[in-house]
Amino acid sequence: MWLRSMRRYSVIVLVIVVLIVAIIYTLYAWQRQHQPVPGILPKKIPPISADIKYYGRWDTSNLKEFVSYWGGAYFKTAFSGQHIRLRLAEKAELFISIDGGADISYHGVNGLVNLTPRPLAAGKHTLRVASGSEWTSMHFQGLVLDPGASIIMPTTSSDVIEFVGDSITAGYSDRLNALSSYAWLTGEKLGVEHVQIATSGICLSSTAPSCTGMDTQFFKMQTIQYPDSPLWDSKRYTPDAVVINLGTNDYNHGQSAPAFELSYLGFIQNLRQRYPNTAIYVMRTFSGYMELPTRAAVYMLNASGDHNVFYVDTTGWLTPGSSDFTDGIHPSDSGQNKVAGYLAELLQHRHAGEV
Repeated sequence: MWLRSMRRYSVIVLVIVVLIVAIIYTLYAWQRQHQPVPGILPKKIPPISADIKYYGRWDTSNLKEFVSYWGGAYFKTAFSGQHIRLRLAEKAELFISIDGGADISYHGVNGLVNLTPRPLAAGKHTLRVASGSEWTSMHFQGLVLDPGASIIMPTTSSDVIEFVGDSITAGYSDRLNALSSYAWLTGEKLGVEHVQIATSGICLSSTAPSCTGMDTQFFKMQTIQYPDSPLWDSKRYTPDAVVINLGTNDYNHGQSAPAFELSYLGFIQNLRQRYPNTAIYVMRTFSGYMELPTRAAVYMLNASGDHNVFYVDTTGWLTPGSSDFTDGIHPSDSGQNKVAGYLAELLQHRHAGEV
């Protein structure tokens, strides 16, 4: 009896041992099978990658997080694989274009943002990420690609045009904000890279009553939302052309014409110190505000020997009281596009030395 009990106990122990061994082996085999294998992890691309090209004013002091502050700032790259994700440190208002397609709005996105909810076809793809709002910055921490995918140098233009202005240049009240502005559209029509240094409510002149002046703000890295902004290092890039459209807010703030003219002279002279060989185009405001002192400042510079400053007469480009405007001052989407058509043609001829 005792012997039979011992045999039964031994069988039970043996079964338990076999089960434990089987479980341990199964877990070991599963772990081996699911261990990370080099080369199949998602590929992380840092902001500092040489295959990402930046346009606009970017703070690159933190190599792990590049920050843009002005609307219309963007970066371009290309990549292989079927998926791409974007990593952001703070909420942003972005427009994304993949493979040259329509710009898709990403409202208030943050963290890891999936840009390809539907897988792309296998092969090479292009990416452009733009900050559409003048009121939010882009805190870019890098890209995440498919395992084994590659980041690729994008095709870009060697020409850069810098646009300087107020809410009109910033695309205020337009459908895609900065991307609906004549500034963005002009650059796209010409096939060149472009920068928008523009913010709503800004004047040209710092001496205009109760108004921040672009004659000082232009030379800073950040917008008027950052009173302690550091200065911008103008050696980071040199535009081939600068287009200025300012004066509407100076007029509305009661700035005198003589003071405005002096401010314009000083502003362009400061620009010339930083951009010795850059063509500077000074636009008549679309409503005609400060037209005479604007033109006088340009002609005075020409008379003093600077023949690379040009007055752009916008008379007749837009029709007051029509659908060209949303409120009598700000161009509508169609009005912005109309301006871009005129301006692109003018700049194209100037660049070719035809006029």
